Amino acid sequence: MSSETRARNYKLKALTDLWTGSVILEERNGQIKEKTVPDRLITTGLLGSIRWWFEVLVRGLGGNACDPTDTKCEDRNHCVVCELFGCTGWARKFRFEVLDEKGNIRKAKNNNETKISPQIKKDEKFIFRFTALRPICDEEWALLDATLCLIAKYGAIGGKTVLKPTDKDSRASKLHHKDYGLVQMDTSQKFTETRRDHLEQYLSKWKKFDYGEFAWASLKHFWCVNGKYLGRVDNAKSTFNQVLGCQPAKNQGQQLATCNDGIAKWLAGSKQESKKVFSFKNPARTFGFVKPGLIDFNTMKQRLTNAWGQNGWDLLTGEEIIGKLFAGREGYS
Repeated sequence: MSSETRARNYKLKALTDLWTGSVILEERNGQIKEKTVPDRLITTGLLGSIRWWFEVLVRGLGGNACDPTDTKCEDRNHCVVCELFGCTGWARKFRFEVLDEKGNIRKAKNNNETKISPQIKKDEKFIFRFTALRPICDEEWALLDATLCLIAKYGAIGGKTVLKPTDKDSRASKLHHKDYGLVQMDTSQKFTETRRDHLEQYLSKWKKFDYGEFAWASLKHFWCVNGKYLGRVDNAKSTFNQVLGCQPAKNQGQQLATCNDGIAKWLAGSKQESKKVFSFKNPARTFGFVKPGLIDFNTMKQRLTNAWGQNGWDLLTGEEIIGKLFAGREGYS
């Protein structure tokens, strides 16, 4: 297990806009209201998304990653994810930067005396740079490398990846129907060739956790269909809600679909809890998670078949994706 302290650059291209903006508070007519700000780059938003997928991969390989919403990780008593990304009393091992395609740090622009970096837009090329501040072992680099490949080929990055596509031209430009977060990896090859069984052995040595309700967030329970999307067909039909198992609203446009049974409620999520199905129209991609004891891959595949029919698509399970991630040296693009 060797360690390295050099920087690594990953070249990417945005296939959609990337959302790393946030909600800010502003005063309107004497009242404080929330305002959505999509047109800015917040690198911590990207890094948080990379960390989440890193956790999903680690659990999928049989390792343990803490639940960041209820973590006991601190100082040297931490999980393998916190070892690299940091936690209370333990600093992150690397510096993370977003560069333009020429290798320069993306410049901030002045906006009302506040310097902000502009949002990464569709078709823009950019670079993720990870500069080691302390030694990073081969296994950590390999896991990071596989995580970025996972995001590019089967997932998405940043915020606002839960919005619903639509086939209605009059609504396609609405913010809540736009795609965000899809990228293409243009790095020519993997930096580190580490076998799956070696990584599993490495992960087995770290702190163990009881995930409880968070156990679904593992590549073991992940699925992906490239080339197909779910969305609103017309005022009376939404294939997205059909797959979730939610009933269409009685008054379209004014009421949300209702999700009454346990499976539908879990898949749909809530304001405090993420959805478990994500879909994008251009380029088309749909992915999500199943939950043992509640909904399995066969049930999810049948729901997708009811929406799309049987032909023209293939559901990849997390186990199949792991096999592809560690199938040997291959290009990203």
